[in-house]
Amino acid sequence: MDDDRPDVLLTGLLFYDLVLTGLGKPPTPGEEIWTDGMGCGPGGIANLAVATARFGLRTSLATVFGDDYYGAYCRDVLAGQEGVDLSLSRTADGWHTPVTVSLAHGHDRALVTHGQEPPYSQDVLMGDPPESRTALVHIEAEPREWLAKAAANGTLIYADVGWDPTQQWSRDLLDQLALCHAFLPNETEAMAYTRTDSAVAALGTLSELVPVAVVTRGGEGAVAVDQTTGEYAEVPALDVDVLDATGAGDVFGASFVAASLGGWPLTERLRFAVLSAGLSVGHHGGGLAAPGWYGLAHWWRSLTDPALKKAYGFLADRIPADVGPPVPHAPVTPPARPQRPHAPKP
Repeated sequence: MDDDRPDVLLTGLLFYDLVLTGLGKPPTPGEEIWTDGMGCGPGGIANLAVATARFGLRTSLATVFGDDYYGAYCRDVLAGQEGVDLSLSRTADGWHTPVTVSLAHGHDRALVTHGQEPPYSQDVLMGDPPESRTALVHIEAEPREWLAKAAANGTLIYADVGWDPTQQWSRDLLDQLALCHAFLPNETEAMAYTRTDSAVAALGTLSELVPVAVVTRGGEGAVAVDQTTGEYAEVPALDVDVLDATGAGDVFGASFVAASLGGWPLTERLRFAVLSAGLSVGHHGGGLAAPGWYGLAHWWRSLTDPALKKAYGFLADRIPADVGPPVPHAPVTPPARPQRPHAPKP
């Protein structure tokens, strides 16, 4: 196979995220609340792109940027700072980048978004998708044409799914799992779509539909089955202080793919993903909170808990010798763009 093909292929909607933390309590109408924390950065599909790139994976992203400050800033971060390939992406004239304000409170967050549908669909952006080792996708009720093309190319599809605002949880959506190698919903979604009453029961149903099934359980960790290897794994979450849970699921998915590409045993894949997601919630934002190899190496070197040392002992052989520089996290405000020099007056 072509060694130059991307490790991960991504497409989806990009947002400019403004995250507020330290609320103390949710706001009520007519009330003003001052916060003690704030961060900003690219969000949405960018969460996956940054998280995968920080593990050294060749990441190709097809998305739409607005022709505004927010779009230019997000493009600079993704391509210039994180090294994401944006050759499949487009900048849309006269369309502004969607903006999301995330109000982080406790172990969850509320989102308020302003924006419109992009002028280019996923299928238009992808066309005939390039060959890629994997694709991380968000499946929706309406199947995307590019997904079947990518699967036919030999791309392994890792999928997740979102909240159904209709709360109908149509099982027709699960038909798309026939194209997928792995499915990684959270337990609420998994139980709703499978009509089961526990994460483990949902996992059993999903394992009949897709080779690798993973159900994330938030503060309870995650469970998974890999039918290709005959493995079952269940791991607890880390006991961490949550600053902002935005994008933690994306970091989990990106980390699971990174470990899967390394051919790791299922328990190691699951622990690695749980650890990465757990480390991400201690920082503002989604993708820019992703720890990457640097963050994981720092955690491993500073670890003193004997039980965790034993459970995560595999990291000693997995963390590369060169973990790169410290990863930049979400700034309070984006840095000012350099001004172009004015032409001298005649």
